[in-house]
Amino acid sequence: MDEQFQMLFDNMKMEIKNQTIELTETITKNIMSRLEEKLKPITEENRLLKTKLENMQEEMDHLKWEKRSKNIVIFGLKEVENSTSELLMKVKEVFQHDARIVIEEYDVNNLYRIGKANRNDKPRPILFSFVSYMKKTEILANKKKLKEIYITEDYSKEVLERRKALLSKLKEERSKGNIAYLKYDKLVIKENIPSNEKRKRESSTSPQNDLQPRKQQNLNASKTNRINAFDVMRGRSNSLSTLQGNKQ
Repeated sequence: MDEQFQMLFDNMKMEIKNQTIELTETITKNIMSRLEEKLKPITEENRLLKTKLENMQEEMDHLKWEKRSKNIVIFGLKEVENSTSELLMKVKEVFQHDARIVIEEYDVNNLYRIGKANRNDKPRPILFSFVSYMKKTEILANKKKLKEIYITEDYSKEVLERRKALLSKLKEERSKGNIAYLKYDKLVIKENIPSNEKRKRESSTSPQNDLQPRKQQNLNASKTNRINAFDVMRGRSNSLSTLQGNKQ
């Protein structure tokens, strides 16, 4: 009898335990479901705010790029001027002498030395802002002709850091024989195919007569038929002439 009571008691304990677990799980699910319902609008709002921030960042980056898109930075020009007008005159002389580029007053938007004046012999770089993008493009296209100075694009600090991080990869790709260069803050890599290999590829992919377009084949066939028709007519005229000669 005692054993039966003990078994019954154990079964009751097990049942209570299982019910407790199920009840806990049910309560937890309900609580989580309600929390998710309450958090859903907050999550959606955060997502929208994140999207807006990303769009604002893109717009700011574009504005920064647009502001710098007509600028160049000049390095190496001795700092001996006493005014902005003297600096402009010296810059104009360098471009005229080395690259045969004439800069007029109306081409200039702004011109100044970057940073505070120092007593070192190393001259400060110069920011040169143009009114038109075309004048900047003309100068960059002829920058290799410049002997006294060195010029670059006016990149932001973030872009300069990204370009600096890509230099090791740039050197690696060039050592492999590939064509590699930096375009803004991206590394552009093109496979350098030798001229012999190019000729082989072109010859292997050149179209054969049996692979000509259907239109071309039809044209060739019509030409052939035309020539054969002339031959037939010529043969008939010759045979008629022979018959007439025999009758005479």
